[in-house]
Formats: sequence, structure tokens, C-alpha cells
Amino acid sequence: MVLSLKITDLAAREILDCRGNPTVQVDVIVDNDILGRADVPAGRSTGANEAHELRDGGERFQGMGVTKAVENVLKEIKPAVVGMKVTEQRALDQRLIALDGTPNKSRLGANAILGVSLAAARAAATALKTPLYKYVNLNAHVLPVPLLNYINGGEHASNDLEFQEFCIFPVGAQTFKEALEIGSAVYEELRAIIIDKYGKIAANVGDEGGFAPPIVKVREALDNLVLAVKRSGFEEKIVYGLDCAATHIYDPETNKYTLEGEELSTDELLGFYKELLKTYPIASMEDPFSEDDIDGFVKGTQELGIQIVGDDFFCTDPDRIRERAKLGAGNALLWKVNQIGTLSEALDAAEMAYRNNMGVMVSERSGETEDPMIADLVVGINAGQIKTGAQVRSERVAKYNRLLQIEEELGDTAVYAGQNFKIPF
Repeated sequence: MVLSLKITDLAAREILDCRGNPTVQVDVIVDNDILGRADVPAGRSTGANEAHELRDGGERFQGMGVTKAVENVLKEIKPAVVGMKVTEQRALDQRLIALDGTPNKSRLGANAILGVSLAAARAAATALKTPLYKYVNLNAHVLPVPLLNYINGGEHASNDLEFQEFCIFPVGAQTFKEALEIGSAVYEELRAIIIDKYGKIAANVGDEGGFAPPIVKVREALDNLVLAVKRSGFEEKIVYGLDCAATHIYDPETNKYTLEGEELSTDELLGFYKELLKTYPIASMEDPFSEDDIDGFVKGTQELGIQIVGDDFFCTDPDRIRERAKLGAGNALLWKVNQIGTLSEALDAAEMAYRNNMGVMVSERSGETEDPMIADLVVGINAGQIKTGAQVRSERVAKYNRLLQIEEELGDTAVYAGQNFKIPF
């Protein structure tokens, strides 16, 4: 049978994410038979310039319902895209953007638009009988270094630790599979350390599976992580990463950052980072300054000599990346498809980063689902890094398990990014 590859139907529904909040799930049907399904993740620590996530408001689900976004898929988007070729991703995404008609996708909701965009890509790959990562890129072959988030703070935990994530990079592993084995060893050592120091209740975890003990000081968190690494026996194979999420400790009225009870200027916060680097082998810092502190990002990139990742700073927006990369502000992009709202725009953002000699770190959101799509996407864009939490919660494990499958599928052609995580090829 010859396939037309045309979209013949759409369906959408409200499902729950890992925090128990509603999110959007979309089905794209091709040739009345082939199904592509995608879940839309949701962030808690969100930047001011992200595409707009449409929520219902009111009392139901504390205002977090997404029935309006679902209705927009069914009543507005469906009539506009039925009959389009599912393999024409850019044309589809452009139609979605034009249909919404707002700069930040606020009318239809970026969660409605992204659900259709991602489900269409999966439907196209299924129709062509190819893995999604190969549909995105025939040359897909890089397995990313997992940035394993083992101590949580900030917006993702209920402790008073202001930095959001304390992570390890198993850069010394030879394969992705070995990287997860190393990570598991460190995690179990860290669990024992935390229980011993803070009691059993402190072994509860934050939104992304990392521990959230009653810690305030950055150095205390790092010391616990370093001790766990040392006890694991993998000290020579691991470096560290931080998500400072500094927008959330910044006061635009005073132009100061509040960290551990002290008010710091941009230069003083930079000095704090320099002192950390003297003690700890930190290879990456995400959002070390506020989302609009361009001066801080420029100085940090120039003076710290490590990977400086822009999350809220770049918002997976090709225009922001173009403008800020030429200033030397940041040298890596945190890539989140729901920050921009369509797959095509997200792919443009990754390409823009690569053209500016920047690294790309693919990331989940704290409100994740069991959909493992970013595992295919990180390989599809040959990014050398993925951040999707600790491998102890099912919505995180789904991504890691998919990457293990992909590594097996690729066989001898697979390359684990390892030490070359920033520029893996």
C-alpha cells in the first residue's frame, strides 16, 4: 500500500505529569492508521521569555488544568493541519505559529502547539519505519554524557539550598551504559552519607530524583557529593556540574544576588564561583547569573574557563542565541523544546548554537512524563550532554532506558561523548 503520509486526524487529552499536575498529550493520526503520540513536559523554574503554557485557572487542579489547551488542539489546530503531509515538519510548525498569531504562543498555548509538533514527528518516523533519532538526522550517532542531578535545591526542593542542582558528569566512562553504572554507584554512596549525617527523612528526593537534605551552604552540598564520588571508587572518571538558577536569587530592584544570607554584586558572585573552582573540579555551570545579566555571562565565560550554560538566558530561542553568542555571553545552550514551542524552532536553536561553537545540553523539565522523546532528540541532534534527573524515578528512567536501547541499536557506530561532551565531533 502506498502511503499518502497525510494527517487525517488529531486527538488530545489531559494527562498528569510526575508532580500530579495536568499536562497535554496529543495524538497525530496519519493515513487513518498510523499513530504518533507525544506528552508535553512542564517546568517549575521557568524563564520570563519562555513560550506561554496555557493553563485553565480557577479551582480545578489549583488552576493548573489544561482543558483549554486540549480544546484548542481539537477545535482550532485540527482543522488547520488535517490534510498536511506529516513529513513536512517545518511547514506544519509554521502553520501552527501563524495560527496562534502571538509572539509567545499565548493564544493557543505553547503546550497545545508543541504537543502537535512533537506527535507529528513521531508519527512521521513511525510511518517511515525508522527510529525518531534517525528521522531527525541520518547521521545520528552520539550518545550523551548524562548530567546526573543528585542534590536538589532552589525551586525543585523544599530545603533552603539556593542553587538548584548539584550534578556529576561521568565523563570517564567508555559507554553510556557504563556512565549509568557509575552514576548508580555514586547515588547509593550519597544516600548512605545523607542518612548518616541528616537522618532517614533526609533521603527523600526532590522533583528530579536528587536528594534534598536540610542543607543551606553550597560547599556543604558539594562536599557530600565529592565524598560519595570518592567512596564509589570512580573519582577519576567524574567531574561536576551546577545549575545555579541565579535568576531566582536576583533582585532587579537592588541589582544584587542573595546567596547564603549575603547580598552580592555580579562581580562578587563571580568571585564566589572562582573560589569554588579552586576546590572542586566543576566543569559546567548553568545560569550562574540572572537571565538578563549579560555582563555577568560575558565575564563568567571569559574568566571561569568552564562550560557556561544558558537556560533562562537563551530560552532555546534562536534569536536570543544569535544576539548573545556574538557578545561571548555563554558557551553552551540548555535545549528545552517546550521553551520555544515547536520542534523546528528548537532544531534551529541547536543549529544556531553549533554554528557559534557552543555546546548543547538537552534537558527535561521538572514536570516530566514517561514519554522518552528527548532521548531520541538528544541523539538526533548529536548533542554530547543530557540532563534528565536522577535515575530513580520512572519518568527519568524512561529516558535513560531509551538511550540504552539506542546505544544497542547503533552498535559499533555509537560514540559516547565522554570528555568531549561540549563538542563531541
